[in-house]
Amino acid sequence: MQYKWINKNNSSSLIVFFNGWGMDEKIVQNLDCGSFDIIAFFDYRSFSLPKIDFSCYKKKYLISWSMGVYVCNLFYEELKDFDGYTAINGTQKPVDDNFGIPVNAYNLTIDNFNELTCKKFMKKISVPSNLQNYCPRSLDELKDELISLRDLKIDNFISFNKAILSEKDRIFPFDNMLKFWQETNAQIIRTDAGHYLFNKYTNWSDLI
Repeated sequence: MQYKWINKNNSSSLIVFFNGWGMDEKIVQNLDCGSFDIIAFFDYRSFSLPKIDFSCYKKKYLISWSMGVYVCNLFYEELKDFDGYTAINGTQKPVDDNFGIPVNAYNLTIDNFNELTCKKFMKKISVPSNLQNYCPRSLDELKDELISLRDLKIDNFISFNKAILSEKDRIFPFDNMLKFWQETNAQIIRTDAGHYLFNKYTNWSDLI
């Protein structure tokens, strides 16, 4: 796993962002940081959280997107005392016929993964045109990340208080996400967007 400080100005407020598969911090570079220090985690070929002390922050928020909604639960102990938890277009059962990406569809993506399917994915998630050729890692590394995420097993789960769900999501079926979050205490916010929705927002604070 890699991380990048998007903003670090010794603020008293922190946002920890767990990114989606195949991404890095550039995918959210349009969002204004405001008064927050913001750290992004990504590249899920391995799962080790660097030793970063979050205790100096008075306010701490978790925002996770797509596969990050699942991965962040690995760090339940480090994240359990935060002030808010937002899940965006993902679930805590990410490869699941009822509550996530259907199993067969996910496995077919792995089996047929190549440069063309990678480019199709970027269009499918509804990224802006200037990001459609965005690819931060090699194809082999991206495929390894897909496999690593599929095989990841987690036991302890964060209680999210907010779930933002896109009705036009073509990666996580909207109905599957809705079924999952309706069985939790999270506030569900529907939005008329695709899987990638950060271009619909201007500030990180809008996602808290």
